[in-house]
Amino acid sequence: MDGKILVCYASKYGATKEIAEKIGEVLVRAGIQVDVVPVDRARDLNPYQAVILGSAVYMGQWQKKAVKLLQDKEKSLAGRKVWLFSSGPTGTGDPVELLKGWRLPEAVKPIADRIQPRDIAVFHGFVDPDKLNFIEKQAIKTVNAPTGDFRDWGAITNWAAGIAAAVKSVTHSP
Repeated sequence: MDGKILVCYASKYGATKEIAEKIGEVLVRAGIQVDVVPVDRARDLNPYQAVILGSAVYMGQWQKKAVKLLQDKEKSLAGRKVWLFSSGPTGTGDPVELLKGWRLPEAVKPIADRIQPRDIAVFHGFVDPDKLNFIEKQAIKTVNAPTGDFRDWGAITNWAAGIAAAVKSVTHSP
């Protein structure tokens, strides 16, 4: 492991991909080597000292590809520094409060407990009604979720800067 960080994501319409790319940019500006890839391209974790994994959340669930990566790479992830993030709630206010304290889907929690991530973040999402299919539009209407781009780039940047500081302090400690 040469100090490189993997930022991988599962994104349905591209908003979570953009969050992962922003995290990667912050890490690169901090002088850290980073690969930002979709989860289905994250096959070999050996070159990475740390992994940041994020997923879009739809109807309270992570994308299947992100869950599969957690399941398939659980042992490898447990042996390195890991950060997780979810992207999804729309509206204003604290995203975790909007989700009534939810940070991860129930199905993912046991795996996360075994991996013991350094942090689990929830970021506001982006719902573009023009990209939604009929069922998704009905679901949004049913739960009365606001549409639009609610991503808080400052919060995302600050979270990534905290990861950069944590990784660099470990890398450069005597």
